[in-house]
Amino acid sequence: MKKTLAVAALMSVAFAGAAQARDQIRIVGSSTVFPFATAVAEEFGKTTSFKTPVIESTGSGGGLKLFCAGVGEQHPDITNASRRIKKSEVETCAKNGISEVTEVKVGFDGIVLSNSNEAPLLDLTKEQIFLALAKTVPSKDGKSLVDNFYSTWSEIDPSLPNVKIEVLGPPPTSGTRDAFTELVLEEACDEFAVIADLKKSNKDQHKAVCAGVREDGAYVEAGENDNLIVQKLEANHDALGIFGFSFLDQNGDKLQGSLIAGVAPTFEAISAGDYPVSRSLYFYVKNAHVGTIPGIKEYLAEFTSEKAFGDEGYLADRGLIPMAASEREAVRNAATNLSPLSM
Repeated sequence: MKKTLAVAALMSVAFAGAAQARDQIRIVGSSTVFPFATAVAEEFGKTTSFKTPVIESTGSGGGLKLFCAGVGEQHPDITNASRRIKKSEVETCAKNGISEVTEVKVGFDGIVLSNSNEAPLLDLTKEQIFLALAKTVPSKDGKSLVDNFYSTWSEIDPSLPNVKIEVLGPPPTSGTRDAFTELVLEEACDEFAVIADLKKSNKDQHKAVCAGVREDGAYVEAGENDNLIVQKLEANHDALGIFGFSFLDQNGDKLQGSLIAGVAPTFEAISAGDYPVSRSLYFYVKNAHVGTIPGIKEYLAEFTSEKAFGDEGYLADRGLIPMAASEREAVRNAATNLSPLSM
């Protein structure tokens, strides 16, 4: 026990001395949450006596890895995430001395399959998207599983364009990729009997088939830079890109969002829960840094204010889909009180 207390005391002293070298909040994480966090950081820097936080877009998985590496000024104070933190990541945090983390839900976002305004507007089902992007698909007779053999959209369904399947999307470290896999591929896979049967006979193989993305060039990992995907879609009218609704909203003069099961990705459809591919956005705060790195509580107050994430807030102007007023109030109270995360 004495040894544990001594180590904790040394960590505290080391942190207190090191933190004097950093007077700016450091934030990492999701590329989807990045533009919202940047807007809040800029407003925070303009309207308070604190410096504007430094924000790095690393992807949700990459951000949580950095965040959970330890306590001290060399580690980030906050990480943005376009998916909820995983139990394994909470355990990694705890193993590295991060005992209390506060979860702040930001709002909602839709994941879109977007293409150039100059290309045909697509109306896709989740099953068609699965057949286009899954690594393993049912054979033509539906009786076995084979490597994905579809090369054009029209091979999947004659009503779709006779163009090469080329989809630019995020890498495995991205929360958008995690959410897309869960909300589209994993939901669609069991609509195929040969895959659904696997759930009974081989759960591990079933999981791999449902979550596996093809690696033969039809799916192109475009890094964590959604702006790069936008540029590539402008140049290649046959390609589709996967990213958050906010990027479509900001680039509506160049891009259009494919319908999913007949529903367009609009602010209203996502807000009402009608659009089939939507998810919650978050950020996580290292409670041990509050009071040592200046401005964290004040940053939380700005982010959870009605003027920021409310119905008429400046984040809604950037494409964030606000939560209901009662949920915003609950999130605001949790952030104000630095309520520890409970999974």
